[in-house]
Amino acid sequence: METSLALSADSRQLAGILLLALVTVETGGMYMVKLVRGGAGATPFQISFARAGHAHAGVLLILALVCQVLADSTTQSGFIDWLSRSGVAVAALLMPAGFFFSSMGNGRERPNGLIALVFVGAFVLAAGLVSLGIGLLTAG
Repeated sequence: METSLALSADSRQLAGILLLALVTVETGGMYMVKLVRGGAGATPFQISFARAGHAHAGVLLILALVCQVLADSTTQSGFIDWLSRSGVAVAALLMPAGFFFSSMGNGRERPNGLIALVFVGAFVLAAGLVSLGIGLLTAG
């Protein structure tokens, strides 16, 4: 079995972007510390949504990095290749955005309509994972 450690140009580029994006998750972690220490006025609902958004961002960005290596192991092309390679990364933007934006506002106790971004992100996440999984199972 032949294995190659070199990433494709597409994977290298997206991996670089994803690594830089992880710095924003680190910055968000500093904000989380401020929130849980009571340094920023927030309701318990807002704190829980900030935690959820922060956790989803970090985990999904790491998963998106793994997907780059896996996508290079498929024979996919076109939109399906893009979905397999980028679906998790797009979900890493949409889902946290839904948590953060739906909880913004002084004294908010319930999410606003932007919670829909969480569900759109979940759909994109599932589509990306399914396309990548099928691509790996059918690669020659």
